Amino acid sequence: MAGPVVDTPSALEFEREIMSRASVAELQGIAVDLGRKSEALQDLLSAGPSRLDGPALRQVLRWVFATRRKADQILGSVGAKPLAAAIAELLDEGAPVADRIDRFDAALARFDAAPARVAGPAGPAWPLFDLPAELLHFTAPDRYWLWTRWLWDPAARTGALALVTTDDVDLGQGATRGAVYLSVGRALAFVDETGKAAGFTAAAPNLFGADVFLASVYAVSMYTLLRMRMSREFNRVVPALPDLVRRLLGVYYLPARHLVPEGPGQCP
Repeated sequence: MAGPVVDTPSALEFEREIMSRASVAELQGIAVDLGRKSEALQDLLSAGPSRLDGPALRQVLRWVFATRRKADQILGSVGAKPLAAAIAELLDEGAPVADRIDRFDAALARFDAAPARVAGPAGPAWPLFDLPAELLHFTAPDRYWLWTRWLWDPAARTGALALVTTDDVDLGQGATRGAVYLSVGRALAFVDETGKAAGFTAAAPNLFGADVFLASVYAVSMYTLLRMRMSREFNRVVPALPDLVRRLLGVYYLPARHLVPEGPGQCP
């Protein structure tokens, strides 16, 4: 990427707005819980993803905001064994990560009843769009980065990452979704590095700090949009920033022993 990548004035302006809505301790607490989510997914997948049965896969899916409420539908459509095999191949570091993401999408697209389709670099539709990067990031957070629809949606060309990078940065660069993942990762690395120097990704010393910041950026942009378009009554029921960020990052419910609650309505 030639030239400046991070729009530092915009990032600092977002930081000021974020800090008016959340405390440092709250943001740091979210980052700590991202570490707990990472440990939980590593525990679930430690015996080998290909060996996962339906209940274990359901737990994996319920750790991801986008797939949490659709876990049973995804398992019913894709099947436990094919999904386990796709996850195992995704996490196998024997091939470049961009190729693994493309193969993951293709594996799920083979099932006619699957609730997602692959459509070029835009990738599968929600909820499966977020799944591969979530699994990569939280099983190896020092190696892989997050990529969700709220972080960067290549179809709509919107997302938190676009709000804090310069206009000439092409986040959608790449002919496949795996290639776009690399473009997103390069931009996110610049945001994290700049943020550690300027202080706006300081919630954690690793990429979890960038996760918290970018989810908070998305929350602030969402509040701004809702304030302009919705009634005051509707705006009052929107979650406070720390709660909304926790929901986006899949750590709103974090009970003991890393188990996700099974009750109805308990969805981030």
